[in-house]
Amino acid sequence: MDITQIKLENYTVFKNVEINFDKGVNVFIGENGTGKTQIMKLLYSACQAASPKVSFPNKVVRTMLPDDFKISRLLTRKQGNSNANVKISARMDEMAPVRNLSMEFHHKTKKWDAKVVGEESWEKAFRDISSIFIPAKEILSNSYNLTAAVEKDNIHFDDTYIDIINSAKVDISVGRNSANRDERLKAIEKIINGTVSYDSKKDEFYLLKGNSRQEFNLVAEGIRKMALLWLLVKNGTLEKGSVLFWDEPEANVNPSYISTIVELLYELQREGVQIFVATHDYMLAKYFEVRKKEGDSLIFHSFKRDKNIVEYDCSEKFGELKNNRIIEAFNALLDEIYDLGE
Repeated sequence: MDITQIKLENYTVFKNVEINFDKGVNVFIGENGTGKTQIMKLLYSACQAASPKVSFPNKVVRTMLPDDFKISRLLTRKQGNSNANVKISARMDEMAPVRNLSMEFHHKTKKWDAKVVGEESWEKAFRDISSIFIPAKEILSNSYNLTAAVEKDNIHFDDTYIDIINSAKVDISVGRNSANRDERLKAIEKIINGTVSYDSKKDEFYLLKGNSRQEFNLVAEGIRKMALLWLLVKNGTLEKGSVLFWDEPEANVNPSYISTIVELLYELQREGVQIFVATHDYMLAKYFEVRKKEGDSLIFHSFKRDKNIVEYDCSEKFGELKNNRIIEAFNALLDEIYDLGE
């Protein structure tokens, strides 16, 4: 699956924006509150809606969690009546026709009862596609009975957390690991110093080291995030045609692992996985540029809030973005260091 474009009108912080995506790696940068994660959740919801069992507007509501599950709460806040419009375009590959999935709602729309166009053709084209959203916060250490607790409304987690737990539990791989998959697994195993297992009876994940196993809640969060990536590679979720969304991969991760994460993501891209990453980290963003090889696909997407409007820019070069808060902050730090004479 290749998500090619999204158009938003009066949706949350976006008054009117059109974004074209790369078939390979897409890196989102910008300050908090500029809509990076919101766009990724929209795209993820559209991917999930390829299943006949999943409604696009319902999935949007369950990933965004507006009050009372009212999709009308996602309408841009302004005076007067207006409609929110969302249009997502994708294709199976470069030779396949583009399919569109559209959604429209207004301030009087009840619950998630938005008008949707293109569902049938979207399902036929992409129903066998796998999509994964890795949230910024690690969640596998809290997997015990989490799904049941959310269903009973005892606690609140959006669907990205529930979905990633379920994806980590299920092994859909067939046959032996390929050489490429084995290579990726070994690279992660060097970082986590072991492998990962799921105990279905206890509903818990464990880090395996030799003949011993360690509870996930006793493992450092950065290691747990890498262990999750190991599970997704091992169980066959991240294969050709799938789409990966990762919100802040750098969060609580040892900086020395950042280059390995970038290399792994590039390898997945070379295998045909489309990747979307949101980050605030200079090292992660820059490593994508530094480690890019001939044939790799990469675009940086920048979001900047100007009063009540979010401005958008994109470039294949990290340093050529017009609105680059990461570089601005990094340069400000360098100025202070130079002033100190260090």
